[in-house]
Amino acid sequence: MRGEDIHQDHLYSYVSPEQRVPADHPLRPIRQMANTVLERLSPRFDALYSGVGRPSIPPEKLLRALLLQVLYTLRSERLLMEELDYNLLFRWFVGLNLDDPVWDATVYCKNRERLLQGEVAEAFFQEVLKLARAHDLLSDEHFTVDGTLIEAWASLKSFKKKEAGETATPPDDPGNPTVDFRGEPRSNQTHQSTTDPEARLYRKGSGQEAKLSYLGHVLMENRHGLAVRTELTPATGTAEREAAVAMISAQAPDGGVTLGGDKNYDTRGCVADLRAGNVTPHVAQNTARRGGSAIDGRTTRHPGYAMSQRLRKRVEEIFGWLKTVAGMRKTRFRGKARVGWMFTWALAAYNLVRMRNLLQEAQ
Repeated sequence: MRGEDIHQDHLYSYVSPEQRVPADHPLRPIRQMANTVLERLSPRFDALYSGVGRPSIPPEKLLRALLLQVLYTLRSERLLMEELDYNLLFRWFVGLNLDDPVWDATVYCKNRERLLQGEVAEAFFQEVLKLARAHDLLSDEHFTVDGTLIEAWASLKSFKKKEAGETATPPDDPGNPTVDFRGEPRSNQTHQSTTDPEARLYRKGSGQEAKLSYLGHVLMENRHGLAVRTELTPATGTAEREAAVAMISAQAPDGGVTLGGDKNYDTRGCVADLRAGNVTPHVAQNTARRGGSAIDGRTTRHPGYAMSQRLRKRVEEIFGWLKTVAGMRKTRFRGKARVGWMFTWALAAYNLVRMRNLLQEAQ
């Protein structure tokens, strides 16, 4: 017989969130790895908080919520708080009981600021790498480097002269004034964004429009495509090559490794710096460059060069995930410190997802 459509609120539930989440849910291994990392970071959290006063949002819950924001492409903290209010899966992942109140979005952001000052994102990223190393997922010999453009949270209207005087006429719309900069020469030397002064006007390639941006750099190990180093710099024409040398030097101080890359790294200066650090540059040859390629037969004749060229394309998978899932195509933060913190955090989340997939394949 047909059942009746009766709506009746129940006062109590005897099924816990742990029972409601399927045993094979993809968030379960990520939560387990995240809890292991957060437990190791507990002494660092103790140093960031005072021993007296009213208890704040537990940093473990705050960071698990921030992981959800990255994994589920939630565009704002207010939307995250809304999801936490009624999404049972989110409450389980963060560690909130069904009756626990959800935090105010402003309070959440202020508590997150304390973790930014404590460089928690970098510490979390390093602990995730320790987990990967414990599972033998990292390579110590072969790496790939690349950079990507991260659009700043600032419009071209905010890119004004550094020493501009007062305007003679008031704007037609104080909230969104009309700005006509056609024919006006503008550069980073003479102009600066009033919204995000650290952003730089930059274009990634010829024929593309210039945007206020940062450059995010990733050093990837070639065995399983995990990010092992991260750096965010102002957008300049030499930033990618400078970051490549700095990251591989920090990763392998004694050298003895290979480093793959695209044609942008095929300059005599960059190749010379890499070889001076005992790093074999497996970068793509740019034969169209004036003076020819800096990579000759000493490098290209080895089979490892062709293998590095094939594997280096995996780094684009990292950038694709960061921009489509983690929301890093256009950052929501202002200032190099905040954007860099979130860039590192998003890469840590990517590594957790990648490790979950690799460990499940190995079972």
